[in-house]
Amino acid sequence: MMMNKRRPPVVFLPCVRVSVVVFLVLVCFKPILGDQKLRFGRDGEFKILQVADMHYADGKTTPCEDVLPTQVAGCSDLNTTAFVNRMILAEKPDLIVFTGDNIFGFDATDAAKSLNAAFAPAIASNIPWVAVLGNHDQESTLSREGVMKHIVTLKNTLSQVNPPEAHIIDGFGNYNLEIGGVEGSSFKNKSVLNLYFLDSGDYSTVPAIGGYGWIKPSQQLWFERTSAKLRREYMSKPAAQKAPAPGLAYFHIPLPEFASFDSSNFTGVKQEGISSASVNSGFFTTMVAAGDVKAVFTGHDHINDFCGQLTGIQLCYAGGFGYHAYGKAGWERRARVVVASLEKLEKGGWGAVKSIKTWKRLDDAHLTAVDGQVLWSKSSSAGVRRKKKIHGA
Repeated sequence: MMMNKRRPPVVFLPCVRVSVVVFLVLVCFKPILGDQKLRFGRDGEFKILQVADMHYADGKTTPCEDVLPTQVAGCSDLNTTAFVNRMILAEKPDLIVFTGDNIFGFDATDAAKSLNAAFAPAIASNIPWVAVLGNHDQESTLSREGVMKHIVTLKNTLSQVNPPEAHIIDGFGNYNLEIGGVEGSSFKNKSVLNLYFLDSGDYSTVPAIGGYGWIKPSQQLWFERTSAKLRREYMSKPAAQKAPAPGLAYFHIPLPEFASFDSSNFTGVKQEGISSASVNSGFFTTMVAAGDVKAVFTGHDHINDFCGQLTGIQLCYAGGFGYHAYGKAGWERRARVVVASLEKLEKGGWGAVKSIKTWKRLDDAHLTAVDGQVLWSKSSSAGVRRKKKIHGA
């Protein structure tokens, strides 16, 4: 069922039922927390797992939504927990990104306890993880600020309430991460992949404008300044580069530009309308002008999971992950994986990012991988679709 989904017109301004077993993944992966920055591993790859719309509430007492009749009995938030654990074990990501509606506030008796339970698999894995807010996270016992302040206290998270250099900025959970080159390479002190995280808001606070929130001018200014700084550093000595390092942006509510596609020009499915803000804040244009962001990843519309390219930027949904979130019975919950790969230098060693690829995994018996595609490549073959099925991607 659709939960508080409004679809105002856009105005442009100047599972199979699972047996729940909670795994504790205690192995260490390439990134190490603490003073050491995130960086690409010796295999020249950096993998990101995106988890969208868990809608976690009160655990085993919270029922599943929109599952097959044969799945209803015993289905709960714990199915969501089991899926997170399966994804971590299967993909062994270097970073886990939760893109909002991490909890469904209306049904969460205690926000802090629900957040702790929702993020428990990531915490137990010892893998770095981050989160941004959706439009439902604040509807329990904590405000948006309170939710973000709680998240940053949890183990293994690299989330930030807001960037320290931005004295005035809208929202909570605006920050960036720099992914360094391989240790020992000429890029070891360069950020070869830049990740931007933004608070896309919940609902409009302007009385004359209804619908969902949007990324505000203060956030866009922070993005512009951060992007400019990172581009300048990457294109300066030592190892000066001719073009900016690629960037990826993560937030919850899709931009109006997500409505630019049809089945002829995207990979994946579109099964519901684009629930963006009713105004266009211009953030897409801001990213195009900056020139470094190659892909945007959102959630919010649970039964959309497509990627489409517009003006050089891939706009991607993850697809709904959580079992207490609305969905479509028989259409498996899913997660998106993104892998950035470095180029191998002629003299040996690793250089800059060569390509960025993605696929999704379904929460079925085999964690089936679908819709593998190249999002961006240094050789300008962006958007090339891989037709063959991915086996153990």
